[in-house]
Amino acid sequence: MFNLAEIKDTIKIEPSGFRKKKSQAITDEINRKYANKVLQDVGLCVAMFDILHASEGFIHHGDGCSYVTVHFRMVIFRPFVGEIITGKIRSCNQEGVRVTLGFFDDIFIPYAYLQQSTEFNAEEQVWVWMYDENEMFMDLDEDIRFRVESEHFFDTSPSVRPKKEGVDTPDLSANSSKQAPYSLVCSIDGDGLGLLSWWSG
Repeated sequence: MFNLAEIKDTIKIEPSGFRKKKSQAITDEINRKYANKVLQDVGLCVAMFDILHASEGFIHHGDGCSYVTVHFRMVIFRPFVGEIITGKIRSCNQEGVRVTLGFFDDIFIPYAYLQQSTEFNAEEQVWVWMYDENEMFMDLDEDIRFRVESEHFFDTSPSVRPKKEGVDTPDLSANSSKQAPYSLVCSIDGDGLGLLSWWSG
């Protein structure tokens, strides 16, 4: 579920950070820049793991900030296809079930990937697994075990229109949808998958 990714970047340290130790100032700036951000085809950045190498800082006369080239490792959230994870049900609708891990919410279980003989209760707005004539409700905030079926990256950065009179103009409408930059499609169609309460005792 969690991996390490090596990244190289030039980190800007404001003059206010000069009072800190160099390693602490770099760590703070890397976490500020990367934590909770999605890197395309890499995953969701959680926190910096360690610094492999950092150059001497050089100061721009224009802003007085120090710029350091850093080679570091970042803790990345990116589960592999087939991995089994436990989360909590966040919401349900006729399309399926949305799950949260607390720090990551873009997990979706389509209705076709639910247990067989599962029906949507429109009044309660929850899915119900009909098992041996028993109604097994998938209530909100219940712990649920699921399997990762696929992952999807979506570039949410604004595209750039062709230059007009020498100016690059971002085309914000091109990616105006609210599609998540990184999401998982998962399933609970299998033994031991679904609500933990189904399989306890």
